[in-house]
Amino acid sequence: MKAAVLVQPGSPLEIEDLSIAKPGPHEVLIRTAACGLCHSDLHFIEGTYPHALPAVPGHEAAGVVEAVGSEVRTVKPGDHVVTCLSAFCGHCEFCVTGRMALCLGGDTRRQKGDAPRITRPGGEMVNQMLNLSAFAEQMLIHEHACVRIDPEMPLDRAAVIGCAVTTGAGAVFNACKLVPGETVAVIGCGGVGLAAINAARIAGAGQIIACDPVPAKRELAKTLGATDTVDALAEDAADQVIALSKGGVHHAIEAVGRPASAELACKVLRRGGTATILGMMPLDCKVGLGALDLLGGKKLQGAIMGMNRFPVDLPRLVDFYMRGLLDLDTIIAERIALKDVNEGFEKMKQGDSARSVIVFDQ
Repeated sequence: MKAAVLVQPGSPLEIEDLSIAKPGPHEVLIRTAACGLCHSDLHFIEGTYPHALPAVPGHEAAGVVEAVGSEVRTVKPGDHVVTCLSAFCGHCEFCVTGRMALCLGGDTRRQKGDAPRITRPGGEMVNQMLNLSAFAEQMLIHEHACVRIDPEMPLDRAAVIGCAVTTGAGAVFNACKLVPGETVAVIGCGGVGLAAINAARIAGAGQIIACDPVPAKRELAKTLGATDTVDALAEDAADQVIALSKGGVHHAIEAVGRPASAELACKVLRRGGTATILGMMPLDCKVGLGALDLLGGKKLQGAIMGMNRFPVDLPRLVDFYMRGLLDLDTIIAERIALKDVNEGFEKMKQGDSARSVIVFDQ
């Protein structure tokens, strides 16, 4: 199979021919149909987050099951599936208390001494990134890293549900537990932020304020449900949000991964409000609330992958799209081939557009 391989941090991905193993007892072999380009991948590509190399990035994907292991009961060959990086074991403390997104997923990877899932022609192991390695024509993953979806769902749209939409919408539905009529500010209008805005509209938010420095992204945010927009880099951005919301918002969702964005999220809260950080911050970054904020009942939380329960959440999000509630078409800016993956990440760095999606020939 052809795959995009990260050989050295800071270097372009290299398209290589790799070999993929046969499914183990609990594994699923998937023919990849589409995979979104996510900023999380860029963190590993640029080396700001460490990872064993060489590795195949990519984690926001959808495809068709080709083969399953002897113990797999959740999917079968021919099923259309969406993958999710938050693979869960099903029996740890986090899984059994309903916080599957926090599972470390140790049992979902091949163990030490097992043959690797991905290799180069000479037999050298290629590391699997985030349980998936979806910048490849095929994926070999644990059955608890994918979920069956409606076969009528277009797979290029389904792919972005696997990370951006699960994270952004999950933050609204699962982490914030938004109550109809509450006010929301979303800082950063990339794929995750736009999904959060769309979900806030579905959930009945009374006001949705989109904060982004790029005018085109603010316009996209309006299409997806934002009632107001603010230039996130304006000196008085926080004051504008507080004025628009008449005292601050109930929920501020940070969807960029920048310390300044997290600071803005904390500044725009009303008394009792909650700031939810979704972006991957620099590893040495600290985010906090002041003493007066705490006395005012303000809260700060993380929500990895939107605190999803993806076997339940993803099919529901697919249903939202099929019913015309969830707008995935606006979130996707372009469809590209695997060979254009590096150009796609260069566009991402410019910050001018929403999601790029790799579409594989089927």
